[in-house]
Amino acid sequence: MRTRGRSPARTGLFVIAAIWMLVVVPLSAAAAPYAAMVMDARTGNVLHARNADTRLHPASLTKMMTLYIAFEAIQRGEISLDTKVRISKNAAAEPPSKLGLKEGQQIKLRFLIRAAAVKSANDAATAIGEAIEGSEAKFARRMNRTAKALGMTRTTFKNANGLTESGHLSTARDMTILGRHVLYDYPQYYNLFSRRSTYAGLREVSNTNRRLLDSYQGADGIKTGYTRAAGFNLVASAERGNERVIATVFGGRSSASRNAKVAELLDLGFRRSPSKAPVRKPSAPIYAETRPDKPAPGTAGKTIRLVTAVKKSLRPQLRPGAEPTPAQQPVLVAGLKDDIKDALAEANASPVAKATPEPTPQQTAPAKSPRARPGDLVLASAPATVTTPDPVVQEIVTRVSTSGGRHWGINVGRYRSRYEAERVLLKTALNEMETLDGTLRRVVKTSKGFDANFMGLNRDSAELACRRLQARNVTCFMLGPS
Repeated sequence: MRTRGRSPARTGLFVIAAIWMLVVVPLSAAAAPYAAMVMDARTGNVLHARNADTRLHPASLTKMMTLYIAFEAIQRGEISLDTKVRISKNAAAEPPSKLGLKEGQQIKLRFLIRAAAVKSANDAATAIGEAIEGSEAKFARRMNRTAKALGMTRTTFKNANGLTESGHLSTARDMTILGRHVLYDYPQYYNLFSRRSTYAGLREVSNTNRRLLDSYQGADGIKTGYTRAAGFNLVASAERGNERVIATVFGGRSSASRNAKVAELLDLGFRRSPSKAPVRKPSAPIYAETRPDKPAPGTAGKTIRLVTAVKKSLRPQLRPGAEPTPAQQPVLVAGLKDDIKDALAEANASPVAKATPEPTPQQTAPAKSPRARPGDLVLASAPATVTTPDPVVQEIVTRVSTSGGRHWGINVGRYRSRYEAERVLLKTALNEMETLDGTLRRVVKTSKGFDANFMGLNRDSAELACRRLQARNVTCFMLGPS
């Protein structure tokens, strides 16, 4: 009696059925929960919400906070777009999606920002956090402080990229709030999120959200996210006429179904939002630098406290009239003198210096030099320069200021040493005499470095000075009255 063997087709059907029962069905049952939020971006009014306060895995939506802090750090002078970031072993080892950074490689911050915003590169996001705070753990703590200040009450960050980690959770409401802040607090960078592709230092990268950008009228961002635990997430913003809507989805089953759901929610938002509404921009968080022994009052809510250590000089100051010994002389005096000479020569050769009008006799009249205080350093090549021995704040006065009520200032960067900050202040003052004449040059020591500030300006002159400096690619932002 002959038996009929099983056909290959029937065997294949059994295998497919087994895979479906053992793999696909369990994964579908364990799919991430769905949550959604729709908001009128102009007013902050919620137009639709479903499970909006359920704490879920945000995946790469996390990078919105990483980028928000990067924009914030640039504006505060903590770092610049052209700062070269050295890639750590930790950043280089992050799993995809990634730019392909190598340990020890140096790359400008601007390219890391592009890679994180457009390609959603995990290695780039980690490198950004480490560059700003020194380690990813410290950066995560700053992320959480910032989230609290923005009103994201149910969010906890553990890393800079959004890879699944225990306790790294957020909500559809919190991510919608964050997306609105990215849009309004840093509009100068928002165009990053609508780029279909961009050059990221190593290569051209494509936008992970390009399908929605291409298919939905008015869509211009913001961020996608996917992990197995999170599902397919997206915070999207679109503008039509005077209306702007933000829609957030957590737990999509695929990128296609997620995009379709977001388009549906955006349509709902445009139907429900009024055609005309006042734009009430959210207020950005305020930074308050405090010392541990003197906590600042009223720093709750929208204020981010930056704690700076109390530092004292262990070396006693010289008595009046005493001559410093060679061991007490600052090692950078000779170098600073040389740099002042170089800066003077550079300024005299620059177009700005040549275009400066001749000073009047009153301006060129030598000022009487005050008697040096204990610890003062007088430089022969900078006749009217006096530096104070304060270990935290050093002021360099080029001439007597009569600014009266001029309480504004500008910041031209943060530097690793006081010497470097002074050198930049001098060069900037010489190259921008027209707007910075009569200002006070001040170096302020913080926990992150040395801030180079010009003080004694009114608001209009501070804005003008910053515009002129930024036109020459010099980092500058205004400092309001404190």
